[in-house]
Amino acid sequence: MHFLPLSFLLLVLTACKPDDKTVVNSPVPTFGAPVRVVVNGYSGNLMEPFLSRDGKILLFNNLNAAPENTNLHWATRINDSVFEYKGEIAGVNTPDLEGVPTMDNGNNLYFVSTRSYANSLSTLYQSNFNAGTATNVKLVDGVSRLTGGWVNFDVEVSADGQTLYFVDRQFGSSPNSTSADLVIAKKAGTGFQRLDNSADLMQNINTTGLEYAACISVNQLEFYFTRIRLPITANTIPEIFVATRKSINDPFGVPVKITSITGFAEAATISPDQQRIYYHKKENGIFVLYMVKKM
Repeated sequence: MHFLPLSFLLLVLTACKPDDKTVVNSPVPTFGAPVRVVVNGYSGNLMEPFLSRDGKILLFNNLNAAPENTNLHWATRINDSVFEYKGEIAGVNTPDLEGVPTMDNGNNLYFVSTRSYANSLSTLYQSNFNAGTATNVKLVDGVSRLTGGWVNFDVEVSADGQTLYFVDRQFGSSPNSTSADLVIAKKAGTGFQRLDNSADLMQNINTTGLEYAACISVNQLEFYFTRIRLPITANTIPEIFVATRKSINDPFGVPVKITSITGFAEAATISPDQQRIYYHKKENGIFVLYMVKKM
């Protein structure tokens, strides 16, 4: 999930990383034809969807680029392909960017905000969510590198609230992105701590391309993410991948692109029964919501 305009993502990358991968293949799911999802009462751009762990609430943000002020929104489920828009999430939005919502079973809401980056070098926040209102908003401790030029631009929390999956993105002296890799952190006191073996667990996920927009199943054995491959050309678009593993102590296996998802698509989120994936797609110049179901 990205909070910066796509133009930043589609610039030529200069970093080089090892491309050797350990092949640890587990069976991966396949998906059927995409279905357009309607959010009654909302007609704007819909990006970075997150479906609550009980499936009753859809969280998302509007367009993550000017001229819009990117804010967090919510909707409630009517059925698998229809939601009812409820408005912006109260108590959380500012004139700065707020996006990429995710939530655990305890209604602890995590999101990205640029409101304090200039001073804190941090972008990940947490709060308590209840009926469309966020309270006790505060920075997530222990995640940021606290180094200029590094940004965490998306986040996914596990259902039990004990694990964060997020992105380290490094920028150079120009707007060009130099890297974007997925990282894992575990709950530690009131904050989180990066896993020492995070790189090992993600060895088949991270490449010389851009990996972002993590989505984890309830059992943390299915992992969905978005990748922009190298080399970047005028025809480069984001693609959604899935990888699996046999236990939470194993690395994720070699990921497979979800071939039924086509076009400019990003940011998967999984249903409680782990049978449907929702994601945003650019269609006729606007970002809209789609889903695919396991076959």
